[in-house]
Amino acid sequence: MRAIPVASVALLGAAALSACVPAGAVDSNTFGFTVSPATVAPGGEVTLAVGRTAAGCHGRVTVTSPVFDTVTIPRDESSATARVDRDARRGAVYQVTFACRDKTGTAQLTIAGGGSHHPSDGPWQSKGVHAGEGGTVAGFDLKQIGLGAALIAGAVGTAYHLSRRRSGADGA
Repeated sequence: MRAIPVASVALLGAAALSACVPAGAVDSNTFGFTVSPATVAPGGEVTLAVGRTAAGCHGRVTVTSPVFDTVTIPRDESSATARVDRDARRGAVYQVTFACRDKTGTAQLTIAGGGSHHPSDGPWQSKGVHAGEGGTVAGFDLKQIGLGAALIAGAVGTAYHLSRRRSGADGA
């Protein structure tokens, strides 16, 4: 009989913890930097977008790439367009860099047509993984972490209290 209250407390605690997982832990693109479409013909246009959510960038964003001129997304807008150079190498994959204050992010832009190779004007390694900030605490809000911890403690305490509580009619 003792297993039921213990199991309910454990399930409630697990549910509370899973609800506290930040969106950035699921998606590596925390600030919502995107290039659309991801594959474009030379001379085509791409839309450069930035997420303006709570975890996103709230300032001016500067976007650079070897295949288009530097683009600035103003603070009050969430996207801008860029025209890809007509002489971009077909089949090449270029890196697009987004910079917002102290936050940076990258996205890949593929030029349509041709084989799959990388441009010779930039460094490229054939092995390995492109890593992000990894291990830094950029983007963590201590106020939100404290509120989450308080909610978890309250849920666990309430579940424990309710599991220990017995009324006069139910007491065995």
